[in-house]
Amino acid sequence: MTQEHRSTSRGWSAARKGVWSRLRFTSLRLRLVVVFALVALTAAVSASGIAYWLNREAVLTRAQDAVLRGFEQEMQNRAGALPEHPTQDELQHTAGQMANSSQRFTVLLVAENPEGRTVYGSSGGLNGFSLRDVPVSLREAVTEQQKITASNKYPYRLYWQRIVDGDTPYLVAGTRLIGGGPTGYMLKSLEPEAKDLNSLAWSLGIATGLALIGSALLAQALATTVLKPVQRLGTAARRLGEGRLDTRLRVSGTDELADLSRTFNKAAEALEKRVADMAERDEASRRFVADMSHELRTPLTAITAVTEVLEEELEFEGGGIDPMIEPAVRLVISETRRLNDLVENLMEVTRFDAGTARLVLDDVDVADQITACIDARAWLDAVELDAERGIHARIDPRRLDVILANLIGNALKHGGSPVRVSVRERAKGAEGHEGPDTVVIEVRDHGPGIPEEVLPHVFDRFYKASASRPRSEGSGLGLSIALENAHIHGGEITAVNSPEGGAVFTLCLPRDVSAETERDTEAEDVREDRESPSGKTGGAPSEGAEEGAR
Repeated sequence: MTQEHRSTSRGWSAARKGVWSRLRFTSLRLRLVVVFALVALTAAVSASGIAYWLNREAVLTRAQDAVLRGFEQEMQNRAGALPEHPTQDELQHTAGQMANSSQRFTVLLVAENPEGRTVYGSSGGLNGFSLRDVPVSLREAVTEQQKITASNKYPYRLYWQRIVDGDTPYLVAGTRLIGGGPTGYMLKSLEPEAKDLNSLAWSLGIATGLALIGSALLAQALATTVLKPVQRLGTAARRLGEGRLDTRLRVSGTDELADLSRTFNKAAEALEKRVADMAERDEASRRFVADMSHELRTPLTAITAVTEVLEEELEFEGGGIDPMIEPAVRLVISETRRLNDLVENLMEVTRFDAGTARLVLDDVDVADQITACIDARAWLDAVELDAERGIHARIDPRRLDVILANLIGNALKHGGSPVRVSVRERAKGAEGHEGPDTVVIEVRDHGPGIPEEVLPHVFDRFYKASASRPRSEGSGLGLSIALENAHIHGGEITAVNSPEGGAVFTLCLPRDVSAETERDTEAEDVREDRESPSGKTGGAPSEGAEEGAR
């Protein structure tokens, strides 16, 4: 597949995703269209139904009244002219004359001839309209003699009924002459009126469909008008969440959406100002710490030299120090060392914050590096090492020494010996691991473990678990410096409590940091600094190594 075809395919895929995102059932756009369509459909169906019912009744009533008036008039004029006992020929002739009226209905006349037999006369011939076609209820009503009252002056009345025969509607009516004479029945087809009503129904249905389509288009246009500012607001909120604090919305109009856009712009402006102020204060505090650390190094150098002389005097067998002031001298020496460690740690932290920390990579044997770290600090009797020689990694030995010194020292101080240090390899793809080949170093103690409320803060700067011991040894920077050193390698440190008791710190480092740095072309400035080597190597105790606090 060519690049052009792939681009076209991606374009169609993006278009389909865009259409689906606009038409998904949770979309406000779709809900607006559906609501508008339902409202329009309900209104159109209601209006069409009412209009159809009113027109149907009007059409049928008008046709029915005209037919009944014509039939009644023909009964009075033609059937009333017949003798009281007509013959069948007379009935047949009169029925034909009545059927030729302007209404064109079919007529059936029923009477008794002079011999007393019932005779019939139909305008439709022998196979035409017969008494069987007249509903029984209508025949009974026509022949039933009514009681004459003040409101009813005639014994017989005209009755009618609508029937359907073979999907064709008919009007059937019947009456009897007053004072004697034939009984007449009329059959009139209402098919023309039914066709007119069907045409009306189709017209109303088409009008309803057009109204539904028009409402959907109108809802789509309205939804676009309403939702476009909302979409712009959502895009701006995402950009703001990504850190683009200069994002602003274009405001037009005076409606509620315009007020919402103005409120967003004001909130974004206030947030940008607040973040800028916080960044300035943070930068000022970093500069203060860096400047203070550098300024303290000069007097500390002189103080350290003096304390070294005092320490030599304490170790001199001749007793060059007055025993009365010996405790004070030892306290000064101890606090000077503590202050010197604190200054070195602060300078290391400022290098991380400023992004000037660099890696000096070298191929090292991890087991030899751990052994050198333990031996340099005289921890051989308190630490158990479970590591095979031959596990090599390309890392910064000095920074690895800082990490190990802090983790092992922290375990010895707070967990108690023996501290067990184990090393293993984890290949790419093993145990669900999709990252690079990794060296895993676990430091486990046999102490009481880390309290659950302290566990999330063990790597925080200056954090100490016990607020009642602010003068405890350590500055609270050791574990945070260890974590920063792991991050600059592209690794991670985690802390958990073992089910068997004690705390477990796990250090994961890629075996080849330089390869990871070359592959990560979009890394942050700190990770880009890995390609600029500087510093020192060696297995001796490193600056910034300090026991943390729990």
